[in-house]
Amino acid sequence: MWCSARLFTKAYTVSRGFTGSGESVNLRNMAKRPTTIEQYLAALPEDRRVAVEAIRKVIKKNLDKKFEEGMQYGMPAYFLPHSEYPDGYHCDPKQPLPFAAVGSQKNHLGLYLFCIYCDEQDKDRFAAEWVKSGKKLDMGKSCVRVKGLEDVPLDVLGRAIKRATAKKFVAAYEAAIPPAAKKKIARQRAAAK
Repeated sequence: MWCSARLFTKAYTVSRGFTGSGESVNLRNMAKRPTTIEQYLAALPEDRRVAVEAIRKVIKKNLDKKFEEGMQYGMPAYFLPHSEYPDGYHCDPKQPLPFAAVGSQKNHLGLYLFCIYCDEQDKDRFAAEWVKSGKKLDMGKSCVRVKGLEDVPLDVLGRAIKRATAKKFVAAYEAAIPPAAKKKIARQRAAAK
């Protein structure tokens, strides 16, 4: 199954903050878009900043050491760098291979878990564990949407991240790439030699 890569890329590009009082912090319209995680967090309302930081902490605690943290598609993200996966992301080979991200959107926090969307069994297991936790699961084609930190079963998130080693993730990702994209990648590899 293809892992909604185009939808994932589109969803990754919008990142906004929102407070419960209705005050909106639109990161897209800032004079200077955040280029670091610190700048991104500083632009968020306190409740969103606390939530994003807690989610980042869980991800980093369970993340395979081959992945790196940085800004990607306008939000804090985790990716496999070109030094580990030279082909990069097939939708945009200049980008390192996306793995996961967390973004403050206008009406929700988005958990972009590319690491589970590439493998149907991992996705189903993650969904079953989330539901079993008693938390509401709002899972779209490219992300899990939550209103706040209290809606995230952090233990479920941590286990999903821990299971997705770099080796396992790359295998699932490559198996899920559409045939046309695989041909394009093969041509690029051949041209690079």
